[in-house]
Order: sequence, then structure tokens, then C-alpha cells
Amino acid sequence: MKNKSLLWLLFGATGACLLPWYALEDGFWAFTWIRSLSDPEYPSALVLILEQSHWWLMPPLVALVAGFIAIMLPMGRKGLSRMLIAVSLLGSFFVIVQGFAIGLNEPKIFLSLLEGSSAANGQPGLGVGAIMLIASFLYLLTIGIAGLKKGTADIFIIGLIGTIITLVGVFVFFPIAHVLITAFETADGGYGASRFFSRYFSGEVWGLNCLVGDGVCGPAINSVFLATMTGVGTTLLGLTFALIATRTRFRAKRLLRILTVLPIITPPFVIGLALILLFGRAGVVTEWSYALFDIEKSRWLYGFTGVYLSQLLSFTPIAFLVMIGVVEGVSPSMEEASQTMRATQWQTFTQVSLPLMRPGLANAFLLGFIESLADFGNPLVLGGDFSVLSTEIYFAIVGAVADTSRAAVLGMVLLTLTITAFLFQRWWLGKKSYATVTGKADSGQNSGLNSGLKWACYLVAIPWAVFTAIVYCMIVYGSFVKLWGYDNSFTLEHYISTFGVKTEGGLRFVGSAWDSYITTLQIASIAAPLTALLGLLTAYVLVRQRFAGKDLFEFSTMLSFAIPGTVVGISYILAFNVPPIELTGTGIILIIAFMFRNMPVGVRGGIAAMSQLDKSLDEASITLGANSFTTLRRVIAPLLGPAILAALIYSFVRAITSVSAVIFLVSAKHNMATSFIVGRVENGEFGIAIAYSTVLIITMLAAILLLQLIVGKRKLRKDTRVQNTENKTRLVQANI
Repeated sequence: MKNKSLLWLLFGATGACLLPWYALEDGFWAFTWIRSLSDPEYPSALVLILEQSHWWLMPPLVALVAGFIAIMLPMGRKGLSRMLIAVSLLGSFFVIVQGFAIGLNEPKIFLSLLEGSSAANGQPGLGVGAIMLIASFLYLLTIGIAGLKKGTADIFIIGLIGTIITLVGVFVFFPIAHVLITAFETADGGYGASRFFSRYFSGEVWGLNCLVGDGVCGPAINSVFLATMTGVGTTLLGLTFALIATRTRFRAKRLLRILTVLPIITPPFVIGLALILLFGRAGVVTEWSYALFDIEKSRWLYGFTGVYLSQLLSFTPIAFLVMIGVVEGVSPSMEEASQTMRATQWQTFTQVSLPLMRPGLANAFLLGFIESLADFGNPLVLGGDFSVLSTEIYFAIVGAVADTSRAAVLGMVLLTLTITAFLFQRWWLGKKSYATVTGKADSGQNSGLNSGLKWACYLVAIPWAVFTAIVYCMIVYGSFVKLWGYDNSFTLEHYISTFGVKTEGGLRFVGSAWDSYITTLQIASIAAPLTALLGLLTAYVLVRQRFAGKDLFEFSTMLSFAIPGTVVGISYILAFNVPPIELTGTGIILIIAFMFRNMPVGVRGGIAAMSQLDKSLDEASITLGANSFTTLRRVIAPLLGPAILAALIYSFVRAITSVSAVIFLVSAKHNMATSFIVGRVENGEFGIAIAYSTVLIITMLAAILLLQLIVGKRKLRKDTRVQNTENKTRLVQANI
């Protein structure tokens, strides 16, 4: 305990005494802070105190010194733990208070105390030195809690819980609070509850006029109906594709899996544009139907039908990625036992296999429901008069007159719907156990589907896959024509102007999209593994650990997913544009936005997969002498291959295709592909936008195949010659 405490104290001392306390204009990754020891332009906290009279930085360093004294004094484990907790809490408190007390140009609070000092000139945001000191205080706190044996005494587990809670608090609750507080703003700039409740329960939001006459329902009612239908539809389609991929001998499985993944790797607005090209008033199918069958041209695509169709195309892959790991995880031994008792394949599926898939079904529905609520790209293109909360929030922010207060109220309505869906999911799952993967070996052969169910899956999946292929053929076709829908002559101009390369005088990338393309790949490559790691670690904590406030913590991990991306982007601008945390205009803010926007997919997929892993695997590992970190790394992680792959794929492609969450966060130095595409669409350059989208789709397909090779497949069992009498301890011992 003392050794770990000493290491973290030295870590904090390094940041406070050697590295720059304030954020640098060039950013951390420029490594200009390396000159901080010799260059006064990059001072540490110690230098600021001694040479520039920044006395308000003294208390955190005093707390750090107190920590060194505490580990040197002869005291018991509990006494040292209490001292570490006190030191960490006081140190963190002083760092946070001084950060919020002094703004960029002048003090914001404690004016009389700071008047006349150098604080009157203000201070920038916290830099690498301050972050290292805060991190040291955080882990000293977790070590102290572990020493008091509160909850679990495992330092790794408590440190992991503390890290996740801190990150979620800083990068989810802190920015969202900036927007939600504005929901209580009054017309005169003050704050009050009456205006908030009148707008929250307004008939414009919850109206049911569509049920009587020709009226229209409010965006909240429309959003609930659309999200429910999307959640059910995507879950059923995802289950259908997962059953075909795992329980049949369908020869084109690989092609089918590619087609199920294609929509998720499509840049925004492209599916909507392709559907318009097919089914719009001047669409290909519409023209053929009119010419062959004299079917009147109409605008049926614009409204609920078009949005629902586009969301099914867009979000079915999410359900598939969640469900395939769950379907694979159903133990063959249970299905064999059912068939041994003379049950038919249909009875085995409906009474044994399907109930064990409930965590996956619930999580797939929840993700589809929330994705539908948060989506604004598809309703924006195809919504017509069908208004939903996400588009209403978007227009409230970027309309002719920005009304952030109304956007915040609608955001809280959206949050209410998410809480309801979350509680319904918890009730439906109940407290039953769904563990099917234990240490016992089995035959490794899952029960096949009966003939009726198999052909039902084929009749649903194959036409849907063909329809998906047609949509994407139209996308590719649109990138090779001069003017989509008007001048269909073949051309390569869009690709040349976007990704042109010249070899005269050396290799030169002259295309207009190269900068945003390279930046997007860099940001996505960094964000994807961090997102997957954070999501799966959070799932491990939620499934395997017990601690106070666990349910609230689980919901908080879904918060950023429930709020529309536009609101997330605005909240990050408001929260991180001024001290104490200045990130606006940097690549780091894009990485963080992607991490916490996409983390819930890793969390839900990890929970679904980990619910099938018997806790006795952990217990056997610990019995053999492994600690929690070794158990997680050597036993649990190898069994989470599908969940890891799903989290990596989803976070990578969403970092490339997301637009709403980053449209306000991009800068000239860090422009993203989706921002470039939206700009081309706004300028009417559809050919360039589609050509760029096609290149991105090919890029993401290649990345997905590479990730599948790297992660590999989960091996839950040994070969069929292994006897069922081998116990779980031997399996765990082999892994350790």
C-alpha cells in the first residue's frame, strides 16, 4: 500500500514541479512543454509560486507534501488510509476551486480576496502538470478507500470505478449541465421553474392531435412511436441475420454480413439521398411504376415511412453486432439437453435458446430506441411534416433565432424518454441469470433451426440484403455521373477533384479532401480503441461489481447517447471553451466527444456478452492466486471477442460518419470528413459528396476486415473430443 501511494505521490510531484501547469497553445502533442524546465514560457506550478506569486497554487502542493509525510510516519493501515483520503480530497478541492475561481481574463469568484494580485490578469485552462496532480489525488483516494476495506478491498477494482466515475462526471455530466441549466432561464436572463414546466408540458411537445382528424402529433409522441417501431424492427432484423450467420449453412454468409454492416459505415444523409433517388417523385422506381403500371407519383417517402425505412437501414447493423455475440454464446449443452428430453428444434429454440438471448434482445432494442431518438440526419432529409425531438432541438439551436433554452427543455424531454426505456428494459430482464458460458466443455455444436424458422429467416433477410445492395449500388452510381438525376453521363471528375494526386516534382496530394480524410482517420484510430476499452471496462464494473449508486451510474453511461449529437456538441463548446478545461479547437476534444458519445454501445454489448459468463470463472481464477487485473486480462477478455469487435467497429465507423456531435467542434486545423461532406451538400455539389462517401465506405470496410483479423474469433470450447467432465478450474488455470 505504501509503495503504490509513493508512486502516485511521485507522479503528482512530477506534474506539479516539472511540467507546465497551464494548457499550451500548441497543444500537448506538440511536445513544446518539454522545454518547461528551462523556458519560463512553460512554467510548472512550483515555478509559478516562487517566481510569479501565484499563491493560490500553494494549497494543492501543501496537500501533496502532507501525503509524503503521511507515508513516512509509523501508523497503521487504517490510519494511513484515512490520511490519504483526507490529503486527496483536500488537494483535489483546492485544484478545482482555484480553476473555477479565476477566469481567462479576470477572477470570477473571490473578487475581494484576489483583487490586486496577479490573478487579476486571469489564467488559462489546466495543463498537463495539473492533470497529473489531479490524477495522483484520485488514485490516492482509491488506495485509501481500499485500505479501509470499503466495498471490495481490491485496489484495481476501486481505482477502475473511481476512474470511470470521474471521466463520466467530467465529460458527460459537466458539459450537459451547461445546456440543461439554460432550460430554467427566464425571458429576462434569470432562472425560474414556472417557464420550464410550461414549456416541458406544452401541447406543442406532447400533442395528440394526430389521433383525431387531420391534426399532427407533437414531436415527443412522434419520437416515441418512431423509436419503438425502430427498436422492434432493428432487433428482429438483427436477430434474423444473427441466426442465419450462426445457425444455418447459408453459403453467402460473408456477403450477408458485409451487407448488414454497410449501412452503419455510411456517412450522414447518403442513405436518405439514395432513397430519394429510388422512391422520390423523380426516383427510378417511381418513374418505372408510373410508366409500367400508371401508379401516380406521390411524396409517400417524406414523413414517417421514409424516416422509418432509413432508420431500419441505418441501425439494424447495431442490433446485429449485439445479437451475434449473444446467439453464439448460448451453450450447446443446454440445447442438447432439451433435445435429449425429446423436444423439437422449434421447442428448443423458443423455450431454451430464445429466453437465454433476452439480454441481447433487450440491449439491442434499447440501442435501437435511443439511436432513433437521437438521430436527426434521417428525419432532416426525409421527415417532411413529421417532426421529432432531435430535429426540433437542432432547429432551436441553429435556426434564424437561436433558442438554447427551448433546446434544453426538449433535451430534458428526450432524457425522460430514455429513462423510461432504461427502466422498462431493467424490468423486462428482471433478476434472472442468463449465464451459459462456464468452464465445462461441450460438443461446440449449437442446435440448428427447424425448417420453418430457417426459411422464415431467409425470406426476411435475403430481400432486405438485396434492397440494401440496391441502395448502395445507387450510391456508387451517383459518384460516377456528372449531375445526379439530371446529367447521368459517366465522369471521374468528382474523384479527381476530391482525391487527386500529382507526381510531377514529387508525390503531391492535391485533392481538396485529403486534409480532412487524413485527420479523420487519425482521430478515429485513436478514439476507437479508447472507446472500446472504456466501454468494456465499464461493462465489467457493472456486471461483476457491487457498489452504492450502481443503477444511477449505469444510466449515466447512457446519458451522452440519449442526448442528440448537436446538443452534445454545443455543450462541449460551452463547457470546454473557457477555463478550467480549455479544449476547443484541438483534436483532443474530438476524441473525447467520440469516446463518450459512442461508449454506450461498448457498455451494452459488453453487458450482454458478460451476462453469459459464469462468475465461477472469476472465482476460480482468484482461487488460483490471480488478482482482479489478471483475471480480467487473461480470463474474461479472451471470452469477449465479439463484444470487443463490435465496440471497435462501431466506435471507429461512428468517429468517421458522425456529424451532429462534431459539427460545432471541428476547426480549420482539425476538419472532419463529415463536416466536409455536409459543406458540399449545402453547396449543391452532390457528386463530390457521394464520391467522398464512397471512398469512406471502402476505407471502413477495409478497416473492419482488418479488425476482424486482429481480434479473431472467441473460442469458448475445446474440440469435440474433450470430455464434459473437465471442470472450469483447468480452463481458468490454462488461461492464467
